[in-house]
Amino acid sequence: MNGTRAALIVIDMQNGFVNDQSRHVIPTVVRLVERWEATGRPIVFTRYHNYPGSPFERLIHWSKVQHAPETEIVPELQPHTARARAVIDKRIYSYFTTEGADIATREGWTDLVFCGIATESCVLKSAVDAFERDLTPWLVTDASASHGGPAAHDAGLLVACRFIGAGQLIRASEVNVGVA
Repeated sequence: MNGTRAALIVIDMQNGFVNDQSRHVIPTVVRLVERWEATGRPIVFTRYHNYPGSPFERLIHWSKVQHAPETEIVPELQPHTARARAVIDKRIYSYFTTEGADIATREGWTDLVFCGIATESCVLKSAVDAFERDLTPWLVTDASASHGGPAAHDAGLLVACRFIGAGQLIRASEVNVGVA
């Protein structure tokens, strides 16, 4: 990522997605955010909001994350949201809502570093959407998790290798947070 205009995109680190299968990722995401934030580089947080009659409810029969406290960012990351470039509320899997796409374009970001919950859905979809917009996506494997468990996380990583390239999957320790 040297010489790039990179942003860290923290996907849906919300109370409603944290359970025994995903809780372990919180400290890794916090450390990554702290390292990134110390450089002054931009960070964006997303918050998913489900709603009555959504495709998630109608087709998947999943009606969680409709109200606080499920929709709130986990307490460990709350202080960082106040300093973030943006907190994007979304009703879709991807970071690339109209607001997310506009920020990336306006800021001239070339690389987007994704972490959060859930690897196989919102993190994966955001990375693939970045790829399809001719941006360079990076998926931080150990700073992502699935509330569906390790098998879902691993499936997301497998699909990500096929969609965006195995070289785009990195560990938090490999994230270059140097100033661009």
